[in-house]
Amino acid sequence: MFSAYTTLFRTPGAMKFSIPALIGRMPISMDSLALIFIVVSVRNSYALAGALSAVASIVISLSTPYWSRVSDRIGQSKMLLRVVPLKLAGLTIFIILVINNAPVWTWFVSIILAELSSINTGGLVRRRWLHVLSPDKSTTVEDEQDKHLVNTAYSYEALMDEVVFIIGPITATACATSIAPAAGLIAGMIFLAIGMPLFAMQKATEPPPSPVRTKDPYPPVIGLPIVRAIALATTFTGGFFGAIAIVVVGFSQSHGHRAQSGLLLAVWASGSAVMAVINGLIKWKMSTASRFLIFLISLTLLSIPFIFVHSLLWLGVALFFNGFAIAPLIINAYSVVQDAVPSEQITESFTWVVAGMPLGGAVSSALAGWVIDNYGARTAFWVPLGFMCAALLATLPFFRIYKGLIHYSLNRD
Repeated sequence: MFSAYTTLFRTPGAMKFSIPALIGRMPISMDSLALIFIVVSVRNSYALAGALSAVASIVISLSTPYWSRVSDRIGQSKMLLRVVPLKLAGLTIFIILVINNAPVWTWFVSIILAELSSINTGGLVRRRWLHVLSPDKSTTVEDEQDKHLVNTAYSYEALMDEVVFIIGPITATACATSIAPAAGLIAGMIFLAIGMPLFAMQKATEPPPSPVRTKDPYPPVIGLPIVRAIALATTFTGGFFGAIAIVVVGFSQSHGHRAQSGLLLAVWASGSAVMAVINGLIKWKMSTASRFLIFLISLTLLSIPFIFVHSLLWLGVALFFNGFAIAPLIINAYSVVQDAVPSEQITESFTWVVAGMPLGGAVSSALAGWVIDNYGARTAFWVPLGFMCAALLATLPFFRIYKGLIHYSLNRD
């Protein structure tokens, strides 16, 4: 039953890059929460912390596609050796400015400089899996075994993403509350400083760089309608994720159990993790575009129960089953754009899948917070549902694109 995963783990060099990538992407689930802890401890202002977090999210949305494009051009190792030290230096400056109560404008400048060096580690590791499992990208079109193994690899990395989002917030909270307010951010920096150099050292599995062609150069992949179709939908989905996180905290606090919010979010991630494993076992017959749309609709439908919950127990149940649609949705989003671009631009295309999520999350978090303050946490559950409905509507302008992808797959099969 688990033969696909057994084959995956036996792939030469696979775990040598996958495990460091897991360590290196821990900060994505820690930094935002850790930033709130340190800012609130110094200024006691959630508004200021939220504003800094929102600015950081916007910069991340802009910087990650750029560095992924650079990675395709010069190689992952060279890009990481240039960018990771800049990120670490920027965060160090931010921490020093905050704990010394420097002028607030310097906090914004330093966090912008730090996040300008943000990278999409998930895209880098998925690009490596595609390279080691199918060095010639065209084989994923013709060879069903290759296709299944790539799907299993993406499912495995989706599971690792959920591990990150289960462990990261708990680690950041424990460090910030038990050691020092800045310890949450410092812990994330340590994970980054350990994981990414180890990842970069794995030269044997690194995809070859594709220097810019002087004749007929490839334009940015966001210019492709297929990539825009996925990126727009996932931007609104990011809004769903951001809204759920803050509403769960508000709902837990309204029931006098704010400390349970972390456990509830872990239950949510666990549901996604379960489906990530199952997805990797299935030999799908339908196209990746069909699966993406099916799970986008499923995530929307599974968000409806939130507006009816009255207790933490039933919220936990709703979150667990809602998580079932998350991992397959992201997995198939990666697969759709992978097939739409040349091999020289795969990392860049992978990053656009998730680049808009922090931006959507920043907008939805602010909106959900306002609704909680004015109408209560139960009412605020309409915000994530609204963002999922918007994600569905965002697919309509690309109806012909999706129809073409599905029709192409049916003809090919």
